[in-house]
Amino acid sequence: MGKPFAINTRRYDPYKAYRFLVYLGESTAPVAGVSKVGGLKRSSDVIEYKEGGSALILKGLGRTKYEPVTLERGITHDKDFEEWANAAQVLDKGAPSQSLDKLRREVRIELLNEAGQPVHRYVLHDCWVSEYQAMPELDAGGNAVAIETIKLEHHGWEHDLSLTEPKEI
Repeated sequence: MGKPFAINTRRYDPYKAYRFLVYLGESTAPVAGVSKVGGLKRSSDVIEYKEGGSALILKGLGRTKYEPVTLERGITHDKDFEEWANAAQVLDKGAPSQSLDKLRREVRIELLNEAGQPVHRYVLHDCWVSEYQAMPELDAGGNAVAIETIKLEHHGWEHDLSLTEPKEI
């Protein structure tokens, strides 16, 4: 069995799920305040068929489906989520008030190590906002941060394998 880390051979703990950055489009600045990213999940359809003369049901590979991804962040004065969600409404309003090229974006998600170095990067292709929650339920007796949420549909994701394991100090 191989070591779980090739460069940092003394490290045995897996990376933590609470250190990450999210980038929208070509931006080099991460989206402010993202506190939660839904998991990346894909599944393939199974096609069952029978061969003549065989009692077995065989299974073949069908189409791949990618599940939507949800991003949550604390509400600030940054309008990125709202403006992107509004781009999807142009189809509902009949005459587009803005260009459809703002509808779909690439999204990059980077998992970071304890030193803040990127250790894994995933790229989601042609994302668009299918659901937007501008404000959560408000509760005067509560003690929670106000969160806005977007649900992203996309045309698949891939693990960026060009990002290699960084040397940790």
